[in-house]
Amino acid sequence: MFNKIPRWNLTLFVLIVAEIIVFGMMNPRFWNVTILLNSFNDFIALAIIGFFVTLVVITGGIDISGVSIIGLTSVVTGLLSQVAGINIWISIFCAILIGGLCGLLNGVLIAYGRVQAMVMTLGGMLLYRGIAIVLVGLSGVSTYEGISGFSEGFGQIANGEVMGIPHAVLLFIIMFLIAYILLHRTRYGRYIYLTGINQNTAEYSGINTKKIIASTYVLSGLSAGIAGVVLTSYLGSARSDYGSEYLMPILTVVVLGGTFITGGKGGVVGTALASIILGFMQVGLQMAGVSTQYIGLATGVLLIVSVAFLGINSEFRFNMKRILPQKQNIGG
Repeated sequence: MFNKIPRWNLTLFVLIVAEIIVFGMMNPRFWNVTILLNSFNDFIALAIIGFFVTLVVITGGIDISGVSIIGLTSVVTGLLSQVAGINIWISIFCAILIGGLCGLLNGVLIAYGRVQAMVMTLGGMLLYRGIAIVLVGLSGVSTYEGISGFSEGFGQIANGEVMGIPHAVLLFIIMFLIAYILLHRTRYGRYIYLTGINQNTAEYSGINTKKIIASTYVLSGLSAGIAGVVLTSYLGSARSDYGSEYLMPILTVVVLGGTFITGGKGGVVGTALASIILGFMQVGLQMAGVSTQYIGLATGVLLIVSVAFLGINSEFRFNMKRILPQKQNIGG
């Protein structure tokens, strides 16, 4: 049974178990299941975006604009519901839709306009953050205080629970299943992999790679919109700076999850496990009394080590494939 599971995913699972053991020894409260389940609220937004940025990276692209789309959708949700007086659920729908439109702008310019993904999403990150700040300014609301006064029902999106299971855990599972089915159980997912492996070959095979690439950015934008709504619900206010600290963690969970930054290989199972590793690490370090300024250091180390390990492992396998046939020919 274990032979069918990718070795890297098994490694990530072992790391999660190791974290639970080590941090539990540092502080026994870490072994409290309720605390672990509630900790999902601290990284649910990160995981939601990570699932769909994985699709982008597999095509050979990159999307760093999601960190600003979070703040933009948060502000839009607050302005429409609290300032304009629009129904909260309509406001949520409009905010997520705007996130998708931001992703569409990224995808169209990257896929059809041939703009480099890093350049476009970096520009998008600055643009969407700027729009969010302008919207807050025009509304007359303090940028630092944000927009508050949301209903209790809206707060339950992130803070509620069903049969003792926090909504954050349920959202994690739902978004993971959506991303998993899209990537691993549909023809669309196979096209994503083929596009990342070799875009020219995929085009010769009749795949509209431009549409595939653009669609992954739309999904990434929608996921950032959902993350913005969830984060706003969890914190109880809408602010333009939400998500600004997620840039490195998003890249970390995607790469640590086993997705190659060169495209063509990866999966959302690894991203899910990496999200839990990063989330538990942050909670564990805080409970162990480690200063928050060192948590970013640990995240950076995780990113560098995972990239280096995956790169070395890939190069080793490539060299072995070249060497072994030569030995067989010599022996023959």
